[in-house]
Amino acid sequence: MTDDHHLTEDELTALPFSPALYTRAQALLASARDRGLHIATAESCTGGLVSGLLTAVPGSSDVVEGGFVTYSNTVKHVSLGVPEAALANFGAVSEPVARAMAEGVLGKLPTADVAVAVTGIAGPAGGSPEKPVGLVHFAAARRGHPTLHTVHRFADEGRAAIRLRSVAAALGLLEQAVNTPLTA
Repeated sequence: MTDDHHLTEDELTALPFSPALYTRAQALLASARDRGLHIATAESCTGGLVSGLLTAVPGSSDVVEGGFVTYSNTVKHVSLGVPEAALANFGAVSEPVARAMAEGVLGKLPTADVAVAVTGIAGPAGGSPEKPVGLVHFAAARRGHPTLHTVHRFADEGRAAIRLRSVAAALGLLEQAVNTPLTA
């Protein structure tokens, strides 16, 4: 990479993400690039922040295909094909919906190889005893591999903190999906 593919100190400072998270995004994109993989996202509570982090990296356009911000259940169903039954039976913040979101991205974007999905409750309202503020489900789908899922129960430190922690967790799941070798 040439120097025109790096952000200046001022540009790094202006990002809403920590330099460490930005560096991880750079490494993820380099790893995907080396493997010939293209990434896409499906985001609810993060509202596009995962895509924002990835596309903050200069040169990301050769790896990042696009993303969906699917905040409402209707958009999850219409845009990604999340089954209405999964939404009704489990709720938007659930493992089945996160998995369906990630897999739905791959169904909608044939040029994407890996997709990450995020759905959760960032607060300050919307939580319940069963699904408190800070509960976030993540899934990563990669063609030819089983869909990965993880769930985090972040402390209720405020909406911005939960969303940024969710971006970091989504990045971690993407790292896992991208760096998983093909099996025979």
